[in-house]
Amino acid sequence: MKLIIINGPNLNLLGKREPEIYGSKTFEDYFKELQSQFKNVELFYFQSNIEGEIIDKLHEIGFTYDGVILNAAAYTHTSVGIGDAVKAITTPVVELHISNVHAREEFRHQSFIAPAAKGVLFGFGLKGYNLAIQSFL
Repeated sequence: MKLIIINGPNLNLLGKREPEIYGSKTFEDYFKELQSQFKNVELFYFQSNIEGEIIDKLHEIGFTYDGVILNAAAYTHTSVGIGDAVKAITTPVVELHISNVHAREEFRHQSFIAPAAKGVLFGFGLKGYNLAIQSFL
């Protein structure tokens, strides 16, 4: 099984950014834990703060991978383009958010990705990535 985690803007700052919401662990450290835990899964990771790069990555892998775990971060609520890219590919996508987006600002309650996603996970912290991987197994 071949899965990719795609993280969007500001998630490169995990471990530093708002630790009360996002925790104190870097994503790179957590990704190593996931690779160790899911040895039977080919896990890849991509992060970009640039909307077009996320769309390009979805186009690149969207017909060959078994699954995408997409945390588009703030782009979830603003990017019709990322939502359209998810609709355009055949690889199933799980939308993921570390925080409970419905307990935050109202604008975060709207997702352009969810209508085309296999499922949505939010509010479980970094453990959400583990749950998303399990959803593909």
